[in-house]
Amino acid sequence: MSSNQQKVVLVGSSRTPFVRSFGKYAKLKNKDLLTATLVDLIKKLKLEGKLLDDVIGGSVIKSTLDFNLVRECVLSTELDPTTPGLDVQRACGTSLEAAIILANKIKLGQADAGIACGTDTNSGSPLEISEAYRQWLFKLRGAKSTMAKLQSLLSFKPKFIVPTFPTVNEPRTGLSMGDHCELMAKEWKIKREDQDAFALTSHRNAGAAYTEGFYSDLVFEFQGQKQDQFVRPDSTLEKMASLKPAFDKVNGTLTAANSTPLTDGAAAVMLASEDYAKKHNLPILAYIEDAQSAAVDFVGGEGLLMAPTKAVSILLQRNRMRLQDFDIYEIHEAFAAQVLCTLKAWTDPQYCKDKLGLEGVLGEIDRSKLNLKGSSLALGHPFAATGARMIGAVGKQLSSRANAKALLTACTAGGMGVALIMRSAES
Repeated sequence: MSSNQQKVVLVGSSRTPFVRSFGKYAKLKNKDLLTATLVDLIKKLKLEGKLLDDVIGGSVIKSTLDFNLVRECVLSTELDPTTPGLDVQRACGTSLEAAIILANKIKLGQADAGIACGTDTNSGSPLEISEAYRQWLFKLRGAKSTMAKLQSLLSFKPKFIVPTFPTVNEPRTGLSMGDHCELMAKEWKIKREDQDAFALTSHRNAGAAYTEGFYSDLVFEFQGQKQDQFVRPDSTLEKMASLKPAFDKVNGTLTAANSTPLTDGAAAVMLASEDYAKKHNLPILAYIEDAQSAAVDFVGGEGLLMAPTKAVSILLQRNRMRLQDFDIYEIHEAFAAQVLCTLKAWTDPQYCKDKLGLEGVLGEIDRSKLNLKGSSLALGHPFAATGARMIGAVGKQLSSRANAKALLTACTAGGMGVALIMRSAES
């Protein structure tokens, strides 16, 4: 970092409880979820009336009604109404990428303080009308004479109004993320028993975190919900083993137990320059150090969710660090198999040589340092909100440690991945 760059700090975070889609938040939209989250963060940090340099965020499942979503949410809060808002999207890495964009602005002196955020609700997913129906409606609207209008009306067919339901299938392959992860699990020979054991650890870590009160100041009560809906620390491997495969019904190993559920929720983090935080008596929980995005050629046969291996490799080389140099690892758990594939790839000489361009392997990490407070398998995964959830949780862990470093990664749709380095304030 050059001497004229500002240091970037995390000063606070907030999120809704994460809940199952089409349930508790079924009647809410992205704007409702994100506005409530921003309001809570603003209240927590006493930002009422403050002018921030930017609020950056977005959603993956986005309706046309979400035009200028972040700016509209800002205007529904008590921030100074001249605070700008910016919509971005990098699939499941959206709020992580939003934090990176904001952090880079702060480093360069283009901003002193702002909020990065994300929201998603499958419950509020828009339905698409058919192309034939769309063309018919425009033709009817453009008809000038009574005869032309009558002809348009007579050309209507009932099948026009059959809606198209949104999917999370990859446009290039037609396969869902789960289908792609099944292919990865087969390629890397990831056993179902290992996937279930990994998922159970996530639930137990999340359960212990809730018991100790870790999430009490990170998650605010919303719509009568006080905590994430999915945490099941009392589950067992026997219960998990009884579930049928969710994607490959015959030879699959991915199930509802070792895959993230469809989730609704929102999350936000406030970042600032170190000088701004000190001047305004804001807490300094952790520092944002560096980040990297990457992509893989999944259309050409690479694993869809393997891009974090590449992003981490580039990030480590630039910072002259080893994979083992971290005290905390937060790897987004889209699927247990996806995390296990990533960990295995880092130890594979051929993969590290062919895909990462390394002479040796990145090696193993200490699994006792991984996803210590539970992660997406237990907490849920509202696509665009997960990155901010991760930063907030890791920041709190770093705030109680001296000279500690954390590595965060998230895989995304489109064969992309994001990695981020954070460190404790005491370093």
